[in-house]
Amino acid sequence: MNEKKSNRFMPLLMAISVVIGILIGTFYANHFSGNRLSIINSSSNKLNNLLRLIDDQYVDTVNVNDLVEKAMPQILAELDPHSVYIAAKDMQIANDDLKGSFSGIGIEFTIRQDTLHVQQVISNGPAEKAGVLAGDMIVLVDDKPFTGKTLTNEEAMHKLKGPKDTKVKLGIKRRGDKKIRDIVVTRGDIPTKSITATYMLDNKTGYIRIKNFGENTYPELLIALAKLSQQGFENLTIDLRGNTGGYLESAVQIANEFLPKGNLIVYTQGRKFARQDYRSDGRGSYQQIPLVILIDEGSASASEILAGAIQDNDRGTIIGRRSFGKGLVLKPMAFNDGSMIRLTIARYYSPSGRCIQKPYVSGDNKDYEEDLLTRYQHGEFFSQDSIKHTGPAYKTRIGREVFGGGGITPDIFVAEDTTDVTSYYKQASMSGLILQFAFDYTDENRQKLNEFKTEKDLEKYLLKQNTVEKFANYAEKKGLKRRNLMIQRSHKLLERYINSRIIYNMMSEQAWVEYLNEDDPAIKETLNVFNTNSAFPAPPVKSEPVKKAAYVGPFDYHGTHSKTSYTARLT
Repeated sequence: MNEKKSNRFMPLLMAISVVIGILIGTFYANHFSGNRLSIINSSSNKLNNLLRLIDDQYVDTVNVNDLVEKAMPQILAELDPHSVYIAAKDMQIANDDLKGSFSGIGIEFTIRQDTLHVQQVISNGPAEKAGVLAGDMIVLVDDKPFTGKTLTNEEAMHKLKGPKDTKVKLGIKRRGDKKIRDIVVTRGDIPTKSITATYMLDNKTGYIRIKNFGENTYPELLIALAKLSQQGFENLTIDLRGNTGGYLESAVQIANEFLPKGNLIVYTQGRKFARQDYRSDGRGSYQQIPLVILIDEGSASASEILAGAIQDNDRGTIIGRRSFGKGLVLKPMAFNDGSMIRLTIARYYSPSGRCIQKPYVSGDNKDYEEDLLTRYQHGEFFSQDSIKHTGPAYKTRIGREVFGGGGITPDIFVAEDTTDVTSYYKQASMSGLILQFAFDYTDENRQKLNEFKTEKDLEKYLLKQNTVEKFANYAEKKGLKRRNLMIQRSHKLLERYINSRIIYNMMSEQAWVEYLNEDDPAIKETLNVFNTNSAFPAPPVKSEPVKKAAYVGPFDYHGTHSKTSYTARLT
C-alpha cells in the first residue's frame, strides 16, 4: 500500500525537483552570467566593469581603448589643474626639453604657407654637417611630398626626429636654385640647452638666463659660472622670467650653490607623502656673491622654488612681478603601453612655510587658466598695490614679511611698460604678422645679413633700414590697416620687436636676449641694486612707539600722498 502511494507521487516529486532546478539555474545564470549589474553594484572597480559591459553588450562596435584615452584626461581634470595624462604618442615631445637631448637632424623650423622653412641650423649638428642651410625649404622627406595644409609641427617632428644613426633623405628647395636638391642626413644626438644666455651686463655683473630646469641644468650652470669667473664677475643675475619649471632636483642643486650649510631650500608634504626637507650642504662655491633673481608671471614651479629659497633665506634680492603660483609635486607613473600620468601627490612649501600654489577649485579650471588675464585686468602688472595676497604672512630668517597662497612676490616690483602700446601694435603682435615679416625679411636679405658677426653690428645695420616702415607696408598687404599716428607712437616698440626677431633668426637665442636686455627696466633695476650694494636684504626697521600728538589743524592728505612667440620647433 505504502509502496503504491510512493510510486504514485514519484512523478510529482520529480517535476517539482526539475522546476526547482530550473529556478536555481536561472538564478545563478542571471546573477553570474548574463546579468552583470549585481557584479557592478558590488564591485569597487565600477569603471572597469562599465568598459567591459560596453565592449560586451553595446549596440554598436566601440573601440574601448579610444574611450579610455578620452576618459583619462577628464578624470584627472577633476582633481587639480596640473595632474595630467600623456598619451604614448606624445611622450617624446613631453620629455625632450627635460631630458637634455634627443635624436634628430638638428634644425629649428617654422611652417609658413604650408611649407617647412629652416629657421636655424644647430651648430655642429647632423643637418649642418650634411649641408642644410638656414632659409632652406624642406619639400620632400624620403621622396614623399612634405607640404600642404595637413603639414603640422607634430607631423614634422615625427618625420624628422628618430633613432640615432638612422638616415632621412630631404628634398631641399633653396633660394636661387631651380631644382630640388637631395640631402641625406644621419640623425644624431641634439642637445637641448636649459641655459640660453651667459654674458656680462657690465664689467662686474654676470648674467645667466635659465629657460627651464632639466637634467643638465645644474652642470650647465657650473659651466656658465666658470665662464663668468674668467671674465671677473663680482655680482650675479639669474633670469627666470618665463621659466615654467621642470625638475625639482635641479632647482635644489642650484640653490645649494648659493646657500650656507643647513639652510632649508624647500620642503614637500602631502596626504600620503610625509614631509621631506631639502637643505643646503654647505659645498656651494658662491655663497657670498651678491645675487639678484628676476621673475615674472611666467615663472613657475622649480623657478619659484629657487626664488623662494633665495628670498626666505635673505640670500639675494628678487626683482620683477609676482610669479605664476604652481606649487604641486607631480609624480610620473608609466603604463605598459608607453603612456603616463603625472599625478599630484604633495605641495611645495618655501623655507618660511608658505605654500607656493595659488588657489584653485577642483574640477573647475576656467578661473585658474584665466588667472593671468585677471591679474592684468586688475592692474597687477602695472602697480604693486594691485597685488592681492590670498594667504597669510610669513617671516624670512631676518624677519622680513612675505606672503603665501600664490607665487613669489618680488622684493622690488617692476611694472610692465605699456606707455607706447597702441591697438595697432597689439594687432601686429597677436596676429603673428611681425614674426612672418621678420622671417621673410631675413630670408630675402640673408646674404647681406650674414656679413655681420656680432649682435651689435647687426643691430646698428638694422637701425638704418627703417624696418618699421617696411613692416607697415608688408602688413597692409596682409590685411592690417595702416595707422600712421599709432605706428609713430609705437615706433620704438615695433622696431624693437621686429629687429629682435631678425637678430634671433640670423644669430642665436643669446644674441636675442642680449638685444632685448639693452633697454629692459628689470635689468636697469638690477644694476642699480648692485651699484648701491643692496643685493643682500636688510633686516626690517623696527618702528618706534607712536606718541599721541596735539591737534594742529586739518590734515593735508593730498600733500602727503601725491605721487609699463616664438614659433620655431627643434628637430
